[in-house]
Amino acid sequence: MPDGPTPGPRVTLRRWMSSDLDAFAGLNGDVNVMATIGPVMDRAESAAFMQRIDRHFADHGFGLWCVDVSGEAIGFCGLMVPWFREGVEIGWRLRSAWWGHGYASEAARQVLAYSFASTPNGLGFDEVISFTAATNERSQRVMKAIGMTHDAEGDFEHPGVPESSPLRPHVLYRIAAGRYRSMA
Repeated sequence: MPDGPTPGPRVTLRRWMSSDLDAFAGLNGDVNVMATIGPVMDRAESAAFMQRIDRHFADHGFGLWCVDVSGEAIGFCGLMVPWFREGVEIGWRLRSAWWGHGYASEAARQVLAYSFASTPNGLGFDEVISFTAATNERSQRVMKAIGMTHDAEGDFEHPGVPESSPLRPHVLYRIAAGRYRSMA
């Protein structure tokens, strides 16, 4: 299996390195970034999250790659197995200074191409899901831009978010390999 998605014209997806911790902590500590995701993380929480990402790669062979633009770590995009439901989730998070320039969509398209490519060049998945807080319109725009469709019947209350939080209601999006291939 290859190490990850093929680099795009502007974006390279690579594994996180210990030297990326400052950028990773800055991403997770940015109140603008975390406003529709959850509480900001301090450096220690970000380091623990980075370790969980490494464990996910070790356990599954895929995870959240660093979005690298010209040698700068601007965020992450990749695949995770959710702890509370079936499926493989695509997700992304970029530093707010990089929003609105198409980097999330470009990185997500690279991840989908890798997800649906036949092995040994890809993961050979049949479907990829994505979910976000119902209030996170930016992520929903990315989901639509990469060809995902809203599965309103699958919308849910996120079990990892406090019941009193406005971020608890989540929307579910899906894309099947056949749909992805018909768009490519």
